[in-house]
Amino acid sequence: MFFSKLKKRQKTLLGFQKVGETAIVPISVKILSIFVILILLSCLTTNFITLVFSQRQTILMTNDLLVYQLSDLYTTATNQFQIGMYSQKQDESVKSIEETARRDFSRPHSLAMGVRTDGSFLFNARNDTSKSWYRFSDEEALGHLNQSYAAAVEAGSPERVEGSISFTSPYGDEYMGVYKWHDDWKCFLIRGELRADTRKEMYSIFFKISLIIVILTIGFVFVGISVLNLLLSDVRKFTKEVYDLQQSQDMNNSAPAAQTKAPIDLSEASNDDITYLAANFNDLYVNTANLRNIFQKFVSKNVVDTAYHDHKVELKGEQRQLTILFTDIKNFTNRTEVLGNDIIRLLNIHYNSIIGIIQPDGLVEENRSKAFIGSLIGDAVLGVFGINGTKDSHDPQKSVDAVACAWKMTVQTKSFRQKMDARRKELMDEGRFDDQAQKVYEAVRIDIGVGIDGGEVFYGNIGSNKYMANTVIGDNVNSASRIEGLTRVYRLPVLVSEYVVEEIKQVREAAERYRFFEVDTVQVKGKKIGKRIYFPLDLEQTDEEFKSLYTVEKFEEFEIGLKAYYDGDWKSARSHFKKSELDVAQVFLSRIGLKSAPEGWSGIWTMTTK
Repeated sequence: MFFSKLKKRQKTLLGFQKVGETAIVPISVKILSIFVILILLSCLTTNFITLVFSQRQTILMTNDLLVYQLSDLYTTATNQFQIGMYSQKQDESVKSIEETARRDFSRPHSLAMGVRTDGSFLFNARNDTSKSWYRFSDEEALGHLNQSYAAAVEAGSPERVEGSISFTSPYGDEYMGVYKWHDDWKCFLIRGELRADTRKEMYSIFFKISLIIVILTIGFVFVGISVLNLLLSDVRKFTKEVYDLQQSQDMNNSAPAAQTKAPIDLSEASNDDITYLAANFNDLYVNTANLRNIFQKFVSKNVVDTAYHDHKVELKGEQRQLTILFTDIKNFTNRTEVLGNDIIRLLNIHYNSIIGIIQPDGLVEENRSKAFIGSLIGDAVLGVFGINGTKDSHDPQKSVDAVACAWKMTVQTKSFRQKMDARRKELMDEGRFDDQAQKVYEAVRIDIGVGIDGGEVFYGNIGSNKYMANTVIGDNVNSASRIEGLTRVYRLPVLVSEYVVEEIKQVREAAERYRFFEVDTVQVKGKKIGKRIYFPLDLEQTDEEFKSLYTVEKFEEFEIGLKAYYDGDWKSARSHFKKSELDVAQVFLSRIGLKSAPEGWSGIWTMTTK
């Protein structure tokens, strides 16, 4: 669609507006161009038809002239034959025939020749002597001449062998002419002209007349432009205002606006149908922009852009390589019981922060990521990374973005808890902090877990033609949710799958920033094989509490204990787990207690809940 191209940046080329690669031609130029083209076509076509008829008449006149000249040539040949017989100097007679023929030449390639039945020349007089011509090389034309002669001989009247003929030179030049058999010289006398010479004359006249038509048309164009510009001045003004609008607001990437203004100023417009059209465009633009702004708040930007560009949203999807982030509020049910309806306010505050980190063009500008919100499920958020790539592309950066978002969300939520702690201190200092306030404080002091997995999933629209949803479906989506649930078990804020680890290792800067420590191999409910989960330690973490809580030294100690745990050496594992001083190590210490590894120990822990 034309207006979908206007979102590209405006340029100016040769006085015309240009948006992207599309030139915006004024309506006055289009109207005038149509009339000019029609006038030119009419004039040039009439001129050409006139010249075609003129050429036919010219050919007829040329043919009559050639017949007259051939008759004169025939008489000269007869007289010269008698003179040659008398003087015994036939060579001089042939030269006299050639000289007589040359006097009638009027064009650059005029010719006259005497052609014997075998194709040899009695004489060959030509205006153009730049090319050699030793015999009559057009066998088809020669055959026609001989057939005419044979038919006349059979009829007993060889002197009546005459007519028109077309033939080609040895160099492919096309000639037209007339011929007559001369029984004394035993040859065909031919008088011919090059077809291109007659066409050249026609084209010369055609181009001269066409040049006059074009010059006159150009003059009328300038007059027409002046008149049309005067009549369509409002159209130019309205068009400029639309261009200015597109320069100031990129509709493809802008965040929802609080209020949409009409793009065209009609305060000084004339009272005509153009103004009426502009007023309707204003209404249409404002309504469409407002609906788009509202639409963008309820569905992902990816769906909004598809609907905006394609003017429809279809039930379809495809397999894509994506990274899935799942985050959830811990102990949400207990918080709901305490806060009641106020839980909605708490969720909106939380979402306002989290969505700004995940969603492109979100509220937190410095935390932009190449992702979109797959869905909001109560207190849970599903973020999808990598959707901006093509179907077959493999971009490990999507997992880098997901892990970066996970840590930003974790730090952001911690910052919110610190604000609640500060408010609690204020209330306690004022003596207004009672048991009920304590319950509310504990309810609003939210904490989250983040689980990340990735791989091939189905991405698209599902539902019906009456209601549909844009979503992702697949085992890796469910796995991200299960991994998020394990953050509560292992008391770590972020956990990722082996898929995420392998992708991040492919990005050099990210591989240097994140150090991955294996946490456990877990067989979640509903699965028959174990899945390794990892903790992504951010070596560039700026939060002091997290820097002291999660250190490389502690996790390296934990890593030694985990290996011993896998190998069934639980005694050694207990020793290293205690030295690590990590909360996750306490989980393993509680799990193994003072026991030894069971018979047939595989190192895989089976979860009994989701």
